[in-house]
Amino acid sequence: MTSTAAHVQIAPSVLAADFGRLAQQVADAEAAGADLIHVDVMDGRFVPNISFGEVVVDAIRSATSLPLNLHLMVHEPDRLLPGLVKGINDQVLVHAEACAHLHRTVGYIKEQGCQVGVAINPATPVSAVEEVLPDLDIVLVMTVNPGFGGQSFIPSALGKLRRLYRTISDNGYEVQLEVDGGVKADNTARDSVGAGAGILVAGTAIFNREQSVAEAMAALRDTVSGVSPGND
Repeated sequence: MTSTAAHVQIAPSVLAADFGRLAQQVADAEAAGADLIHVDVMDGRFVPNISFGEVVVDAIRSATSLPLNLHLMVHEPDRLLPGLVKGINDQVLVHAEACAHLHRTVGYIKEQGCQVGVAINPATPVSAVEEVLPDLDIVLVMTVNPGFGGQSFIPSALGKLRRLYRTISDNGYEVQLEVDGGVKADNTARDSVGAGAGILVAGTAIFNREQSVAEAMAALRDTVSGVSPGND
């Protein structure tokens, strides 16, 4: 690991926030130095839970100047994209497992002026995104099975991160790696960055009753200080 680290982006996940104070929690995260606001859209089909729809996403967008890291955990996301893809600064991520025509979906998001990403579940191989890698800005490696907050990090995801990082580096692609699930201010964060992740999604590690948002953000920053993506 290097002593001078590239900037690792932190994307607090508002799925873990206090919904009764959602705008304030988003503002607190921005004030604490968040780079992105991670928003999980769940439809009750691709994952069991239902979370945010278009109206709430619009409200979150209006509560911050930060880009939204918009994670669509929905079946057939093409149906919902016109109502959700509104902020040209947003990053819009769909699941490879949920898209019948992934290349077409990726192309649509790019045409709207947004950064585009594809997420893969723990059991989904790297090959699921290889054909669209040249078109992507982000690949999101799920480090838990999607749909519920507060799960434990799956260590085997680190090998997938390393394989993706090598493929991206070897081909000169301009693609960031993101991890989502069970990331805390401990080895889960350090090891993820070392394996290649440049974006860390953190839910309960940021929004919890033990720390303020500012304290939690500082702890996570300190944890990955001195670690550069891909240098484990």
